[in-house]
Amino acid sequence: ARKDGFVRVRVDGQTFDLDDPPKLNRRVNHDIAVVVDRLAVRGSDRGRLTDSIETALRTADGIVQVDRYENGVEPAPSLFSERYACPDCGINLPELEPRQFSFNSPYGACAACAGLGIRKVATPELMLADGRLSLLEGVLIAWGSPVGFVRKHVIEPLSRKYEVHPNAPWDDLPQDMKDEVLYGSEDLDWEGAVARLERRYYQASNDKVRAKLGEFMSDAVCDECDGSRLKPEALAVTFEDKSIRDVIVMTIDSALGFFGRLLPGLQGGGRGGRGRRGRRGRRGGLRIDEAVAGPILKQICERLQFLQDVGVGYLTIGRSAESLSGGEAQRIRLATQIGSKLVGVLYILDEPSIGLHQRDNQRLLQTLESLRDLGNTVIVVEHDEETIRRADHVIDLGPGAGRNGGNVVVDGELAAVLASSDSLTGAYLRGDRRIEVPLERCDGTGESIWVRGARQYNLRDIDVEFPLGRFICVAGVSGSGKSTLVEEILYRSLARRLYRSRLTPGEHDAIEGLEHIDKVIDVDQSPIGRTPRSNPATYSGLFTPIRQLFARLPESRMRGYTPGRFSFNVKGGRCEACRGDGLVKIEMHFLPDVYVPCEVCRGRRYNRETLEVYYKGKNIADVLAMTVEEALEFFQPIPNLRRKLQTLFDVGLGYITLGQSSVTLSGGEAQRVKLATELSKVQTGRTLYILDEPTTGLHFEDIRLLLDVLHRLVERGNTVIVIEHQLDVLKTADWIIELGPEGGDAGGEILAAGRPEEIAQVRKSHTGAFLRPLLHKAKAKPRKWAATTA
Repeated sequence: ARKDGFVRVRVDGQTFDLDDPPKLNRRVNHDIAVVVDRLAVRGSDRGRLTDSIETALRTADGIVQVDRYENGVEPAPSLFSERYACPDCGINLPELEPRQFSFNSPYGACAACAGLGIRKVATPELMLADGRLSLLEGVLIAWGSPVGFVRKHVIEPLSRKYEVHPNAPWDDLPQDMKDEVLYGSEDLDWEGAVARLERRYYQASNDKVRAKLGEFMSDAVCDECDGSRLKPEALAVTFEDKSIRDVIVMTIDSALGFFGRLLPGLQGGGRGGRGRRGRRGRRGGLRIDEAVAGPILKQICERLQFLQDVGVGYLTIGRSAESLSGGEAQRIRLATQIGSKLVGVLYILDEPSIGLHQRDNQRLLQTLESLRDLGNTVIVVEHDEETIRRADHVIDLGPGAGRNGGNVVVDGELAAVLASSDSLTGAYLRGDRRIEVPLERCDGTGESIWVRGARQYNLRDIDVEFPLGRFICVAGVSGSGKSTLVEEILYRSLARRLYRSRLTPGEHDAIEGLEHIDKVIDVDQSPIGRTPRSNPATYSGLFTPIRQLFARLPESRMRGYTPGRFSFNVKGGRCEACRGDGLVKIEMHFLPDVYVPCEVCRGRRYNRETLEVYYKGKNIADVLAMTVEEALEFFQPIPNLRRKLQTLFDVGLGYITLGQSSVTLSGGEAQRVKLATELSKVQTGRTLYILDEPTTGLHFEDIRLLLDVLHRLVERGNTVIVIEHQLDVLKTADWIIELGPEGGDAGGEILAAGRPEEIAQVRKSHTGAFLRPLLHKAKAKPRKWAATTA
């Protein structure tokens, strides 16, 4: 300050001359101000006052304090700022920039949750084991068996306080004692097991320790930003009385209405406007300038319209990408491409209709056609009948699957497909082959499972009945709450009750009727294995009896080979050059790694000695190279292998090889491998199967085979719940539960529940409107359920 020509400073309220500056404690924060000028204000001194204030603002980065003396009395100083600042509370906002409204930028992200909107919190339900155990026996899993401080200073004093034995079961303890154990006790200076676990988690520097503690924690909304992921300064800025948080929680449909309402007001002067340049907002003084806001609002509305056109209008703007289904993510990328308005581009889409209700399929097709009309080429891999019929050109591959496919059956317009006698697709489109409406529908066991008060996400506190012993379809437009009801509430609740799963169910009041089932199986489309070593043979349990068969052969006995010799995961029988992978990785440094067949075993995974053992002319590598169909014929005389192979064949997987790497299977194939594995097990007749859109990636013929398997499960007394849009599945159901009427906030209600014929008569049912033409010829009758032996 002295170098800049100033002569006085004020330090902690005291004024000092810079010729004799004060000595300051470097470890203490000080309030330091430069005295720029002292003057008596007269009319002629206005220029000097202006210069002094400008100097002060420049020196102090936009802040100036004015001390006024009137009649020798100094009132409270006045603090002024060029920035968005409040002199009373000290809040200072920087110049507004787009990055301040982004949770991906440190300038806008909430400091408490780093812009995630969620934080890990200890969850008592996950921390507790069997309630029949005591505190000393380790009912709190996060503690293990408590010793030392916890036992001496917490458990024993609380046991004396509440007059219970330290070995008393957790379920028998008074609720107040449980609360003190979990949430702390001031009398004992005990922070509580919950707070203790959270402190250890956030202080842990070891990733393994943190991962272990994380098993007892779940995600909760950040209490600092209330899940908005942004700093308070960003949330304080509003437009049309709405903060950015208010906007990102809107659905795409709602946001389009909000911004679309503003756009016409800008054009031509607006409502209550100020000439042609803009208009005044509802709250005084806000002026929306057409030149500035017009292009922005137009672009926002266009992008929202694209998203609505591809059928995802029910999604909220701030929806996490990881929570989107594959079909939703694909359609959002499609909307992005439409917005780019590129010409001469080749677009390739793999089953864009995944998860899309028939009502919304029309809009998706119109979107694809608009891409074509711009001058682009659109190639769609699809099984949907309406998509095939509206295509300009159809390429039908086949005639079968796997080794029986790979040929171009038809390459031309739809008429060529319909005229082809070799095309299985054409046979279904012509109606020569069809999935028939059953003449009888299963009447069930008479028992039901009830979900009471389901209110997770958009579900509106609904009670839902699932009649047991039937094939049940849960239908509804995209985003209506189907997966939330079935997967997040029903399945998770049953898994916790039956298997002590640590999955946290969605919000609901109760689940009734659990005594009527003894097993629940969620047959999803996740991979059956995460490494190339996993394959259909290992997952379905086929590989173990196959290895045992080879180990019992005379040649194996003579050499002393055990079943482990025929495993490519165990030393001894596998090729050690590739360690049983059949492939060798070549590192390319700055390029992706390259995998080539092993030069020693030539991709057969076993060493020479192991491959010298033959069964009916085939060694173990030859068996793994067989298709399911070939293996079924090969192992026909062996009952336990025949049964497992038959179920794989029945679900339409006769074309896959036994040793095919699991990472190469599609989601639908992985789901059918799981289904076949369950089908091959001994049935209890009291199992609940849950499948989420099992027809994804399936041809009409594959759907027919899948339905045969699912109905076979029901005929054995089990219950199958399917979340599905596919009409061939819906028309064969014994019971349909439809949610709606729309997606997102406009959904979550039960539109209809009953047999397909009853759903078709409900006027407000979107599903019923599409089912009606399919059912008018067939009259389904109820069929009494009778238990059969597996």
